[in-house]
Amino acid sequence: MRTDREELRVERITRPAWADALGIDRFGLWTEIVVKPKGGGESVTQRLRWIPPGRFLMGSPDDEPERGGNEGRQHEVTLSRGYWLFDTACTQALWQAVMGGNPSHLKGDDMRPVERVSWNDVQGFLMWLNARVPGLDLCLPTEAQWEHACRAGTTTPFSFGATITPEQVNYNGNVPYANGAKGLHREEAVPVGSLPPNAWGLYEMHGNVWEWCADGQRTYTAKAESDPRGPESDFGRRIIRGGSWAGYGRSARAASRNQSVLHGRYKDLGFRCARVQA
Repeated sequence: MRTDREELRVERITRPAWADALGIDRFGLWTEIVVKPKGGGESVTQRLRWIPPGRFLMGSPDDEPERGGNEGRQHEVTLSRGYWLFDTACTQALWQAVMGGNPSHLKGDDMRPVERVSWNDVQGFLMWLNARVPGLDLCLPTEAQWEHACRAGTTTPFSFGATITPEQVNYNGNVPYANGAKGLHREEAVPVGSLPPNAWGLYEMHGNVWEWCADGQRTYTAKAESDPRGPESDFGRRIIRGGSWAGYGRSARAASRNQSVLHGRYKDLGFRCARVQA
């Protein structure tokens, strides 16, 4: 139940025209969109969290265990505009409501994240969903927006602290981070929202499925950056973030970077959407 203060704050915030609901809770401000399937059937609701503009340290420090060579140098990044971000990876249910089919390798629970979708496939999803909801203007987050949201104000390797366990993150527990204790290897994605959220109410930013970003890999320097974007060639690669159920513990770190070709489709690769404030 919301407090009187929370009720007052909601009343003073105008619900975006594209949103079906607006509210606030212990994590902050949220909106929801409701998507009716093209062919009929039960509607699908997706929640988005408000990520305010701000500054954070992007990349990993030199002494972070198991860091990759493409994660430095650590540098200050300013994001000048706030954005709404799906609180979970896009589900198979939402994909089917928009696109009509389900390309996922692992079916049987529509609340699992959709996977085996290429970056190009996601552009089609965004086009169709934005056309159905005037003013929605969803996109993929940039790599900087993704890491800012994943960290949720933290500077540790994970938003949960210096290390993780399979009870917090879905990864290959046979290969834990920094010589930690071995744990469960589920060998599949779990339904979204199954594991604890970060401090900003975002679920499975670490592990479960890799997530596409809008831009390609840029080279980090120590120079402070404002709203950075990597290369976006039509024939290039795009960054994927977060690690997956099949990946090692090190790949689930907030600073860990990977990339894929635009047409790549993998059984542990999905996405979540952003809506940048004008």
